[in-house]
Amino acid sequence: MSTPQLASPPTDVIRVTDAIHHMKKINPSSFDHLLEITKKWALTSGLDWAVNILSAILVFYIGRWITRLITGAIANVMESRHIEKSLISFTRSLINAAMTAFVIIAALGQLGIQTTSFVAIIGAAGLAVGLALQGSLSNFAAGVLMIIFRPIKVGDFIEAAGTAGTVEDIQVFSTMLRTADNKIIIIPNSSITGGNIVNYSTKAIRRIDFEIGISYEADIQKTKEIFTRILNEDDRILKDPPPVIAVRALTDTAMMFVLRPWVKSSDFGDVSFALTEKVKTTLDAEGIVMPWRHYQMYHKP
Repeated sequence: MSTPQLASPPTDVIRVTDAIHHMKKINPSSFDHLLEITKKWALTSGLDWAVNILSAILVFYIGRWITRLITGAIANVMESRHIEKSLISFTRSLINAAMTAFVIIAALGQLGIQTTSFVAIIGAAGLAVGLALQGSLSNFAAGVLMIIFRPIKVGDFIEAAGTAGTVEDIQVFSTMLRTADNKIIIIPNSSITGGNIVNYSTKAIRRIDFEIGISYEADIQKTKEIFTRILNEDDRILKDPPPVIAVRALTDTAMMFVLRPWVKSSDFGDVSFALTEKVKTTLDAEGIVMPWRHYQMYHKP
């Protein structure tokens, strides 16, 4: 009768058994020496590492607390000045990211890690991003200045960047204008702040500058009286400041009269159109001629 074969022990069991036999052969004094080295390290370098890690943790959490405190204070100041919410959010995120990066670098410095390379990398990355987004950053800076100093506001009728229209919206990077024919024009903020801005809505009143040529045969005093009557008949024309009616120049074809009445800014367009029509119909009815240039054309056969 054959003897049954026993199963071989698992490989892991063999490895553990060998390790135990190996440890039994080690001289006990070696363990004492290793323990002594460990104690010395814990009392010197280990304690320093523990202090550094604790300092790094404290720097990180205190820095994050200060970051939240500063960003919250800046956001509250901007909200109290009624600055656009999109700009508040963007500014808060930007300051939070910058201060968080500073706190992380400070915490790594407490661990004894050389942070000079990190600062150089961040500086190089910031320079690259700044060069890539030069136009956008310029528009952003212009938008911030416009929102803070408010040279224009929503609802103003302005002329800027070669375009005239009513301000519909002032965003961080661009401004939307609505033209008289109801078109929306989006203008980069840097284009607006980079040139002259004519704001027609800032003042409550505006002056209409109307100029017309009258024949030399007309009586100057009578013409002035007619113009005075025309202005007095329109209730939208202000009495204070008083309008100006005068002869501006004597040209080779006509006497050039100027009419300069003051009106409310909201009535400027309507009064200008009405005044042009009223002057023409009234002068025709009074028999006063408005001369125009005549040209003769000769055809040579």
